[in-house]
Amino acid sequence: MRNSLILLKTLLLSTSRINRYRHCTDKRKRGKLAGGIVGVALLYVMLMAYCIAMCVGYGAYGLIDAVPVLCALTVSVLAFVLTLFKTNGYLFNFREYDMLMSLPFSPGAVAGCKFLYMYVNSLPWYLSISLAMLIGYGVYAHPGAPVYPLWLVLSLFLPVIPMLGAALLGFLIARISAGFRKTNLIQTVLTLIFVIFCFSLRFILEDMFRNDKVQATLETVSELTGSAAKSYPPAAWFAAAVTKPSLPTALLLIGASALLFAAVFAAVGRSYRRINSAMKSHAAARDFRLSEQRQHSAVRAIAFKEWRRMTGSTAYMVNAGIGVILAPLVSVLTLIIGPDRIIRAVTQGAPLDAAMLRPAIPFIVYFFTGMVATTACSPSLEGKNAWILQSLPIEKKTVYQGKMLFNLVLTVPSTLFSILCLCAAARSPLLDTLLYLLLGAALCAFSTAWGCVCGIRHLRLDWENEIEVIKQGAAVAIYMLPNMFAVMGLTVLAVFLGTRMSHALITAVLILVALALAALSYRRVLRLAA
Repeated sequence: MRNSLILLKTLLLSTSRINRYRHCTDKRKRGKLAGGIVGVALLYVMLMAYCIAMCVGYGAYGLIDAVPVLCALTVSVLAFVLTLFKTNGYLFNFREYDMLMSLPFSPGAVAGCKFLYMYVNSLPWYLSISLAMLIGYGVYAHPGAPVYPLWLVLSLFLPVIPMLGAALLGFLIARISAGFRKTNLIQTVLTLIFVIFCFSLRFILEDMFRNDKVQATLETVSELTGSAAKSYPPAAWFAAAVTKPSLPTALLLIGASALLFAAVFAAVGRSYRRINSAMKSHAAARDFRLSEQRQHSAVRAIAFKEWRRMTGSTAYMVNAGIGVILAPLVSVLTLIIGPDRIIRAVTQGAPLDAAMLRPAIPFIVYFFTGMVATTACSPSLEGKNAWILQSLPIEKKTVYQGKMLFNLVLTVPSTLFSILCLCAAARSPLLDTLLYLLLGAALCAFSTAWGCVCGIRHLRLDWENEIEVIKQGAAVAIYMLPNMFAVMGLTVLAVFLGTRMSHALITAVLILVALALAALSYRRVLRLAA
């Protein structure tokens, strides 16, 4: 544990935004770092406001006693999901592996350090939820003074067990995939299967939450959290420790977290070297045949290079490719079981039908395929190898055009196929269907160009782990958040106007707007490249 903490301190000093801001002398970089710190702080505030509002609803209907269990389950689920997406980039196949393993530390200490680094980076999210729910619980339940410090202390240990579970699952996936020649591909497929299964649970549990009354729905959720606490003991320990309060139960949660941490990384340490070595090595194909070498343009070559980069990284593939996979799956499912059943399940019985939602079809699909553009992170993913591209006789605009071409090839086919399926399910007229397809392609063009603008403007090449760029980069956040809220607003606007105007006219106007924004973003890319 001591060795893991020594390594953790070094990693935090070299990657912390605040520490980099303190020691950076470049005013432009300091401004970007300050903007990133302020932006992340605003996200924490928004998350806290949402959690407090949820506690107000529970308190207003006399269900405040369910908040401690709800807090424990919310933090646990979030910790499990975030860790599952980050395990491959943090615990396995990370860039500084050779350097760390050459130091006089055991493999278990290195793995424990990377886990703790992942824990510290995610801890502000968990504490934001826990602190907000503590405020709401304190306003309505009026607990004793010892509850407040006990709640905060236990919040530090609450995410450890679900994070260990996700890390162990990621370890098992890596352990299984290490036995195959195409290690990264097998690991990516296994991770995607698990993620899609998690998304499907939402529809499996849908019947539990159908109710028109707010109070009845909250009571249902309260009962579900109580039953979930029986199946997940750490949530029950946390609730019992802060409601009674009970010091032995609190010590049980702390002790179980520490013992599981030691047990998991004792097991991980035995296979840690072998798994990382297998993931970094590439077996040669036995059926290699010498064939004619084809010549491609520089733009197509860079696009193909980006494809190889994505398929060689599980984190990149899962985060940037999950929407492209989910959109066709959801659209085919809608075509099979009917749009009306899907609408009733998602809107909780709201008075909407497939005909009313037709103008929103391109935005529904784009919500899957356009939320994470590869161009937002691919410029930064070059990292310390960026000098190779810069040394080639290729203009920067050609490099960015190749990256944009790859994103278009990745998203446009999935978008068009999904729109066709949804239009067939909703029985859209032929003219409307053609316009929806054009709008979907225009939205993909806009997301590609706008993502590239964000990726160039917030370029970061000094990262040590690709997760810092793929999931936590400023470029991805600045691209994703405004895009997400704009799509939500346009979906509501399209449905509203569709009840009063021609669907074809609305779609034609939106096509022109999307194309204009895509053209402006593309011109901005060329200027930044120059």
